[in-house]
Amino acid sequence: MKQDAAAQIETVGDAIAGHLADIGVATIFGVISIHNMPIIDAIARQGRIRFVPARGEAGAMNMADAYARVSRGLGVVLTSTGTAAGNAAGAQVEALTAGSPVLHITTQVDREFMDRDRAAIHDVPKQADMLKAISKSYFRLWEPAAVHSVLSAAASAALSAPSGPVSLEIPVDVQRLKVPRAAPQSVPALASIHAPQSEIERLSAIVKAAKRPVLWLGGGANKAKAQANELVERGFCAVTSTNGRASVDEDHPATLGAFNMTPEAMALYEAADLMIVVGSRLRGNETRDNRMALPAPLVQIDCDAAQGGRNYAVDSFIHGDATDTLQRLLDCLPKSLEVDEAFRHEFAIARVKGEGRLRDVLGPYRVIADVLQQRVAAGRHPFVRDVTIANSTFGNRYVQIAEPHHGVHALGGGIGQGLAMGIGAGLVEGENKVVGLVGDGGAQLGLAELITAVEEKADIVYILMNDEAYGVIENIQDAQYDGRRVYSALKTPDFGSLCTAVGLTHEKIGDVADFETALDGALERSGPVLIEIDMKAIGPFGEAFGGPPAGAAGRAT
Repeated sequence: MKQDAAAQIETVGDAIAGHLADIGVATIFGVISIHNMPIIDAIARQGRIRFVPARGEAGAMNMADAYARVSRGLGVVLTSTGTAAGNAAGAQVEALTAGSPVLHITTQVDREFMDRDRAAIHDVPKQADMLKAISKSYFRLWEPAAVHSVLSAAASAALSAPSGPVSLEIPVDVQRLKVPRAAPQSVPALASIHAPQSEIERLSAIVKAAKRPVLWLGGGANKAKAQANELVERGFCAVTSTNGRASVDEDHPATLGAFNMTPEAMALYEAADLMIVVGSRLRGNETRDNRMALPAPLVQIDCDAAQGGRNYAVDSFIHGDATDTLQRLLDCLPKSLEVDEAFRHEFAIARVKGEGRLRDVLGPYRVIADVLQQRVAAGRHPFVRDVTIANSTFGNRYVQIAEPHHGVHALGGGIGQGLAMGIGAGLVEGENKVVGLVGDGGAQLGLAELITAVEEKADIVYILMNDEAYGVIENIQDAQYDGRRVYSALKTPDFGSLCTAVGLTHEKIGDVADFETALDGALERSGPVLIEIDMKAIGPFGEAFGGPPAGAAGRAT
């Protein structure tokens, strides 16, 4: 009888591990510490979840972020209290910017010392304030009996639109306490946002009257691909933000893809008689700091009511889920819209001109861009990109991807996140090998995570563009600071020796003609591979890149 009674109780750490496994969490990223051992020990004993030990909390958060984006599910990261939670903060800001559904489980000192600034080990002042500032929502588990309800609430908040990272603090003494063993947990219910039918019908009337309608699709539309494609088939043209790529098939002739700021694109916006912006913030670096002229009427659809008219005055704002709203709009529309076919033809021409102009500025690197263009979408490879010149020029728009969840980019503009993001993406079951595009400057912020990639056999090929400098900074210094290149040249490690030291397959390319063979070989290998592009040997881009254009570009709307 005593054994039966003992079997009916478990620690909170065990309850957490079991709960996460029950709701479908297969992988957790983190760093072990004395303050999260009750949870990690339970994960190991239960054997239902893979724990990936990152070399640092920032890397663990980036991994969980990319895992969430590519898996289209919940990413989970486990850190410790104090400095450890702080280490993850910068990477969590990226997840917040991208709206990634990440559950950040972090810890606290014993409850008797919490929030009292008594200098218990690993205690820091204002940890909760920090977490609230970088999270969509924040929770703290005060009482062991609430473990399942609080976990369900936190997971639901992370996944519900508008999705985003959620922080959950769990004091270490609470993790050790016993609770009754609960029945298996269910996947958390998600909040849904349904726009009023009257607004849908009003929009349908506007669409039927338009002859040159355009969709602008952001990251909030990435689960509405079927509906967006159907609208294009019925007569819409489309353009996407960087985060909304592949929300419409990127090879469709009626879409600009992410060539959204070319002269031809801006001329088309002037000629359009309707634009529907779906799930996009109309970010400054894709709208010339919101000075780029957009069509009227301008209609915005977003699940976040606070986004309505934030960057552009809109004629109509519809608060609703993108997939539901677009499907109900389709239900109100005829199978074929009466549109200006010449306008659709002009979209195809504008796309070709944008691609051609980009290829001209790439110089010798057009060979690398073309090979990636031929391989990534066709091979259905997730494409992870750090902030580097190669990505800002051709990675963000020229190299097509097959699905919205295949595009993973450091959206907030922070360098050094690509190596860890590649690991998270490369551990998603059922996806093809990841292609990662990173620079040498950013890579040096997270070199230790290459060991994690090797240890976990992450299925990724890194393409590391090595110019031994912060290249974009040097270009800006040349253009704006009379060529004074200060603090931008880097002491760069010998990546070949580094890869040998950690057991990572490495190949160095000094001639772009060798890239295709190297990439094909790397894609055929299992586990991580690093292809280093020796930019010193290959030479400069055809035109220096000094950051995205900004400032006045036609009338503001």
